[in-house]
Amino acid sequence: MPKRQSRPTIRDVAALANVSVGTASKVVNNDASVRAATREKVQQAIAQIGYAPDAIAQSMRMGSTNTIGCILRDMTIPLLTDFVRAAHDTLATAGISLLISNSEGREDRERALLANLSRRRVDGVIMGPYSPISGEFREFLSGLNVPVVLLDRNEASWLDAVMIDHRDGMYQAVKRLLDLGHRRIALITGDQRLYPARERLRGFQEAHADRGLMPEEDLVIARSFLSDAAYDIVTEMMQRPDPPSAIVAGGMDMLSGVLRAIRASGLEVPRDVSVIGSGNSELAELYSPPIAMIDWDYANVGRIAANLLLDRIGGDSMAAARHVIVPTHFIERASIGAPPSASPVRSKGRTSAK
Repeated sequence: MPKRQSRPTIRDVAALANVSVGTASKVVNNDASVRAATREKVQQAIAQIGYAPDAIAQSMRMGSTNTIGCILRDMTIPLLTDFVRAAHDTLATAGISLLISNSEGREDRERALLANLSRRRVDGVIMGPYSPISGEFREFLSGLNVPVVLLDRNEASWLDAVMIDHRDGMYQAVKRLLDLGHRRIALITGDQRLYPARERLRGFQEAHADRGLMPEEDLVIARSFLSDAAYDIVTEMMQRPDPPSAIVAGGMDMLSGVLRAIRASGLEVPRDVSVIGSGNSELAELYSPPIAMIDWDYANVGRIAANLLLDRIGGDSMAAARHVIVPTHFIERASIGAPPSASPVRSKGRTSAK
């Protein structure tokens, strides 16, 4: 077996360039005090022997790992790929890697991941909106010695955050449904202690209030952002004597559960029930009929979050927190229409599924 060649070292570079190890190291670390002629000799030596600095050793000397941690609930959610790609590309231009972790939406796992990332001496963390920040968790976050940017969270006000204007998007969507004549509109979303759910509920209520109406309380379920939960909730709703004529899925992973429940109930969109989702996706565009959506630019969210961290890492760590709001807009598609004119059509649909 041929002997493995050793990796070129800074000493090899110095010897070939006929300079001291200290001078060669200064060139590698872009020290401006090195004369141009000397710098050129060292750079030629580096190219000749193929020397590459040891990233781990450099990070220990400089106190930086050039790594950003990102904690998401579920990396399989398609919409998050736009966010991850944009954040990755923004950080990569600055020579920083993105390390993604999956929290499963559990506070204990979020805390464990944050502690682990801190021990790994990452330069910053982006954290998604999956558990309330209060009590011990708030104290835990305040004690972390690493910059954190919150994604769609506003509870820890001392931290930088990128938030989506869920209130406005929900307001636009529900306003359109009310204009079409709907009065029994269901909203299913996550825990109201979380910013996205709270803001969606606010937009939902304001759209009704502006027309002198009150939402049907039994049709507002703020429990979970998960697809399976959406399936269970909608299945139960559509079996009621007076089911909703429209459903708004207030979470980007909920639409598939809503559509499965409607189909399993023997109903059709929008003949029996109108549907609006959150966060545009291939499912929404390719479903028949295409699904109306409350949408936002998730790639832009990724770029903003990454730039907030880069500014914090390279600037004043004590500067006031910045909270950036990303706008939403309503995309109207064929999944919404006027409410059913007669209940027998809907009753027939539900009976056929039994």
